[in-house]
Amino acid sequence: MSSTDAAPVAAAVPREPSPQLVSATAIIRRWVQTNLFGSMRAGLVTLLTVALLVVLVPPLFRWLVTDAVFHGQSRAVCGAGACWAFVTDRIDMFLYGRYPAPERWRVKLAGLVLATFVIAAAWPRNPRQPLCILLLVTLCPLIASTLLLGGVFGLPFVPTDQWGGLSLNILLTYATIVIALPLGIILALGRRSSLPAISWLCTGFIELLRGVPLLAVLFMAMVMLPMFLPEGTGFDRLLRAIVGLSLFVAAYLAEIVRAGVQGIDKGQYEASASLGLSYWNAHRLIVLPQAFRLTVPGIVNTVIDLFKDTTLVSIIGLFDLLGIIGQALKDPNWLGLGREGYVFAAIVFFICCYAMSLYSRSIERRIAQARH
Repeated sequence: MSSTDAAPVAAAVPREPSPQLVSATAIIRRWVQTNLFGSMRAGLVTLLTVALLVVLVPPLFRWLVTDAVFHGQSRAVCGAGACWAFVTDRIDMFLYGRYPAPERWRVKLAGLVLATFVIAAAWPRNPRQPLCILLLVTLCPLIASTLLLGGVFGLPFVPTDQWGGLSLNILLTYATIVIALPLGIILALGRRSSLPAISWLCTGFIELLRGVPLLAVLFMAMVMLPMFLPEGTGFDRLLRAIVGLSLFVAAYLAEIVRAGVQGIDKGQYEASASLGLSYWNAHRLIVLPQAFRLTVPGIVNTVIDLFKDTTLVSIIGLFDLLGIIGQALKDPNWLGLGREGYVFAAIVFFICCYAMSLYSRSIERRIAQARH
């Protein structure tokens, strides 16, 4: 047989799949059988979930994307789908509130400064991480408040009643944590104090704040806090909200930190005593660093809850993201588009909270690897 006759026969021989492809297919099949169809009940739940997604996802996708309108200056351009033109037309207000448009570069710069300090403090390989954390809670608030308020260095003064939008939610979260975390540590240590007066005082404060709704604390900060100041003394509404949020969150952080401190082995205290360390140095150098490793999930969860709870300030007259959306819906050009506005807010909050959750998981993985 000639070589020309053998060529078609050789070409007709099917190629066997590569070992890598076979291995990947086997892994996928094993995963599906184990996780989705491991039992009759699991298989039934999987099929019902798939059927539910088939029914719900296509119309939701059409409303969100396919039939949606993304540009326009009034609801006259809207159709059967989502009218994202409302969001794009008001996006600056959603981000910056009523902050003067020519000065919004200051909000962007303050956000950039905050992001820089946060990244430097959170980067695990940063050799100067303790210094960056210290600057995050000392120098960064000074720079941000100077940029936002103005009145110095030729910057026009912008009162806090013009601050708003998503930037206000971020500002409230950051300022509250900067105040509440040190206060929570002090309360946690005070509750464990051997002095009854200090222990009872800290315990009473923690239990009182944890037993009162946050909204009640905010109203108390608005109404009662000025009563403790000299007559005629003004107290900014935003500062009142920060004080109320800080006291409330500090009570929860105190219990989280106390649980972490109690989880430290007594041998650590004995070792610190044998080294001649004082009470504060033992906690600063030995106890609290180990306690924070145990309490990372609880602290991050509290920060996530705080970020979502900052939306309550709209009830006391501060226009955060939800408050600004409510104000924008009163515009005659955009009446009746609450769904789009609140869906946008939900997406923004989900992205921010999920990012914090992912960072928390990465910290937990690094701590677990360090232990092994």
